[in-house]
Amino acid sequence: MNTFRIRHLAVLSLSALLIAAGCGNSNSENNAGNTGANANPGASSVETSSAAPDKLNIKVSFYPMYEFTKNIVGDLADVETLVPAGIEPHEWEPTARDMAAITGADVFVYNGAGMEAWAEQVLDSASGSKLVAVEASKGLEMMEGTEEEEAHAEGEADDHDHAEEDHEHADEAHAEEEPGHDHDHGGLDPHVWLAPALAIQEVRTIEAALSAASPENAGAFQTNADSYVAKLEQLDQDFKDGLAGTKRTDFITQHAAFGYLAKEYGLTQVPIAGLSPEQEPSAAQMAEIVEFAKAHDVKTIFFETLVSSSVADTIAQEIGAKAAVLNPIEGLTDKDLSNKLDYVGIMRQNLEALKSALNE
Repeated sequence: MNTFRIRHLAVLSLSALLIAAGCGNSNSENNAGNTGANANPGASSVETSSAAPDKLNIKVSFYPMYEFTKNIVGDLADVETLVPAGIEPHEWEPTARDMAAITGADVFVYNGAGMEAWAEQVLDSASGSKLVAVEASKGLEMMEGTEEEEAHAEGEADDHDHAEEDHEHADEAHAEEEPGHDHDHGGLDPHVWLAPALAIQEVRTIEAALSAASPENAGAFQTNADSYVAKLEQLDQDFKDGLAGTKRTDFITQHAAFGYLAKEYGLTQVPIAGLSPEQEPSAAQMAEIVEFAKAHDVKTIFFETLVSSSVADTIAQEIGAKAAVLNPIEGLTDKDLSNKLDYVGIMRQNLEALKSALNE
């Protein structure tokens, strides 16, 4: 009798655990929101394991990190994006629930270089936990912020010096150590993913970390990464071919997100404002851009998705030019999702936009 009761209770306990696990998976899918929608349409060719162990629980900061990670793991891990689709990631902040989700994950993938200003707080909270943190841009040669950002930061430093006269000499020493400190990104431009050659390096960094976290899947991760890198290599070559010999090499953009792309392909980015898309240009900056555009007969002013195009529209109207999208791919819009666009697809749209503008 006692044996029967014990077995009965064990069966009930196992059933409860299975039901709870099923509910947990369902909640994970619902909380991911844009995770499934953001998946690469070509992911069906991604290698999977016939006898996969427990899947890694991976949290990623924003869309490009999802794209790169998902193409590496395929169906061998659960990948969830923290910044929802349609939300500009520069100013996004995690909630307490988001923080708990990250610290409870197996792996956290983020771009770094100040893109996710909140990441340091998350990593401090996760200190001592099992969490594997992957800074995708680690090891890359980073660019400093734009001159506009540096001037903005220096102006803030001057105001601070006047307000804190007792600390004047300390502030001057700090300014000498960190010229052009940018309060949004720590002085660095984080937008490395917009240069396919650098995106490849981010993919390899993520792959190495995931292989270390799940050695039994390392072979599949490498196969998947190789397949995706081949697409990025072709994309890189298409940019080289498409932007070679254009009539002009400079382009005006509302958001200074394309410095790495410009450097890779011999172009010059002329930003209206700085690294943060929320930064408003001064009247003097607007006047300088208008003067430059007129002097160089610029016919296209680029703006981006997820933020207002009002600044680009104003300058375009002033000089009789048109405004067009150059997408920093910081998140997908509803239109992107409905058109089943991914990183590679949007980058090809960017290539066509640049070819058109640079050959006008």
